[in-house]
Amino acid sequence: MQCMMLQQSEPEDFVIATGAQYSVREFVRWSAQELGIALRFEGGGKDERGVVESVSGDKAPAVKPGDVLVRVDPRYFRPAEVETLLGDPTKAREKLGWVPEIGTREMCAEMVAHDLDQARRHALLKRHGYEVAVSSE
Repeated sequence: MQCMMLQQSEPEDFVIATGAQYSVREFVRWSAQELGIALRFEGGGKDERGVVESVSGDKAPAVKPGDVLVRVDPRYFRPAEVETLLGDPTKAREKLGWVPEIGTREMCAEMVAHDLDQARRHALLKRHGYEVAVSSE
């Protein structure tokens, strides 16, 4: 998509999106599932949290049922929060012939796999006595 955008004779804005809408809760649930974690959500609004119901497999050895993995943090609320966000890729499809190659759930799986690989590398280095800086952003 970026290459297609850069090859235009005149600069224009294009939306890179699937045109499908999902909640943050769904994305968090998918991420957890990729690691063999079943989550339940409790509370609501600022008090909502994601609690581990069960863990299967060996991808999350330090996680156990009852752990709280997700909490709402009001510091990250936008000053002018909108109720819903949905990208419309119509212009990119019509003008550039661009369509998404993967869906949101597949992208989530790729992101989790990458982060899990990084975590395993860091754990290996740490086990062998190396200090590893881990970004929390």
